Amino acid sequence: METPVMNTKPYAGVDVKFGEYETAKAVIIPVPYDGTSTWGKGADAGPSALLEATENMELYDIETGTEVYREGIHVAPAIMENASPESMVESVRASVMQTIQDHKVPVVLGGEHSVSIGAIQACAKAHPELTILHIDAHADLRKSYQGSTCNHACAVHWASQNCRLVQVGIRSMDESERAYVQKGRLFNGDYCHYTSDETWQAEALEALGAAGRPLYITVDLDAFDPSFLPDTGTPEPGGLDWYQVTRLIRLACEKFNVVGFDVVELAAHERSKPSDFLAAKLVYKMLTYALRPAAI
Repeated sequence: METPVMNTKPYAGVDVKFGEYETAKAVIIPVPYDGTSTWGKGADAGPSALLEATENMELYDIETGTEVYREGIHVAPAIMENASPESMVESVRASVMQTIQDHKVPVVLGGEHSVSIGAIQACAKAHPELTILHIDAHADLRKSYQGSTCNHACAVHWASQNCRLVQVGIRSMDESERAYVQKGRLFNGDYCHYTSDETWQAEALEALGAAGRPLYITVDLDAFDPSFLPDTGTPEPGGLDWYQVTRLIRLACEKFNVVGFDVVELAAHERSKPSDFLAAKLVYKMLTYALRPAAI
């Protein structure tokens, strides 16, 4: 499957004035990279499918009474670097760093989860006290996989060694990854299922640290149970539901200073319209929570 050519139409199909770079508060950086995935393919089509679904979404958020697109959301040209996972990571790092230097919130759309590595590294360089909230089915803590430290299975290894890392929804991991789990900061799928949401979410927020810290959120869509979102590279049973994920993210955004986030691993196919739409809605919710627009 050829990597789709990305366009730079205004986000959500709104008036171009809301997407101008100079006045935008957030910048969407599509990264249609699928070079190291090991099972289901299609993540390279994820960013374009997500953005297309966004154009078919109602933009008034009932929960908050806001329309976050009015804050200014710019869609940057897609990062098409695919010579190697390392070169892709470097391109993402440079793009995210420039976005931060321009005082805007970077929003990376994958692509496979390896696209998060450069984004996290850029945010950590700009914010030395960075905390990571990692919502996923997989631990992604391998030091190296298939000859690369930039494999999708290594998505948060660097973060585990350099940042406070809290992982939520994890249901699959290799034994070798246990050494890199930060003590008391992994909330596995069983625990999230059999413990009240109020309890485990409060514990996760506590594990993230003191209020006001800079926070980066990375969401692999396989965190959701496949009954909610089946179209992802490596679906795992026993996942989270829509309200568990969005409530945790809203509470995290209220407590911390979100300096960037990503949504990855939408394996888009023609049959995946519901998955595309969930991913699009999630990004819009995250923008709403992170940018905190005033009610209209």
